[in-house]
Amino acid sequence: MAEREARPDPTDGLPAMPVGDWTVQKHELLKLYIEISRGVRGKFIGNGKAGATFIDLYCGAGRAYINGTNTFIDGSPLVGWKASRDCRTPFTQIHINDSDTELLDAAHQRLAQSGAPVIKHGGDVLAVTQNLTANLNPDALHFALLDPFNLILPFEVIRCLATLKRIDLLIHVSAMDLQRNWARYTQQTNSPLDQFAPGWRDAVDTAQPEERARLQFVQYWADSLKKLGFADETRFELITGTKNQPLYWLVLVAKHEIAQKFWKTAAQHGKTRQMF
Repeated sequence: MAEREARPDPTDGLPAMPVGDWTVQKHELLKLYIEISRGVRGKFIGNGKAGATFIDLYCGAGRAYINGTNTFIDGSPLVGWKASRDCRTPFTQIHINDSDTELLDAAHQRLAQSGAPVIKHGGDVLAVTQNLTANLNPDALHFALLDPFNLILPFEVIRCLATLKRIDLLIHVSAMDLQRNWARYTQQTNSPLDQFAPGWRDAVDTAQPEERARLQFVQYWADSLKKLGFADETRFELITGTKNQPLYWLVLVAKHEIAQKFWKTAAQHGKTRQMF
């Protein structure tokens, strides 16, 4: 059975949360994308320039351990910051948020110790996003990681981020949650499905075979993203478990088509499987 308790990281004594071993592949893709996009990011960095931000709205503690092991790894905010720093095009601001104050504080401390220009937020993810987008430099280059636990990402968070002129989003979509809980969610009046993809019930025939209905649901969500002004191409890269079971998709959407070229290159190196 998977662990769920925080453990102190022996390197700093701060809490670390358990993750599956597949998280390593997710972080490698994140790192590759940040490295590959360094040329574009570099154009926004320097005196008198607008800057480049990294936004992690579900940041966790900044460090984690692999379930069932004593192996500790960097979490997504540290992976993102270090990747940009090590390829000499460091993000000029790192914005982090988590609903768990203890984990958020740990991530903030770890990032600060690594020299990151970190700003922490805290609270409801939509309220934080609304405040953040209202105060970010509109001319900067922004990259946001949306990596929630299970299928609990409100579409309004994406809609809010989409108001930024230059924004790339890397989104975690839980295939496992969708598959395991589809029947239950479809029977609920206001389920995670309704928050994730508002209006889906008018577009998806739930009487058809379940697998086909789930696919139609995901396609509806992808089409909804395009209506927010993102480029037409949306790549779904499948992350699988040790028994090749589908776990989640990593989905990149961006305002500029070149971002999809970068993501495709990262995915080819990461050897993931594309859904669409």
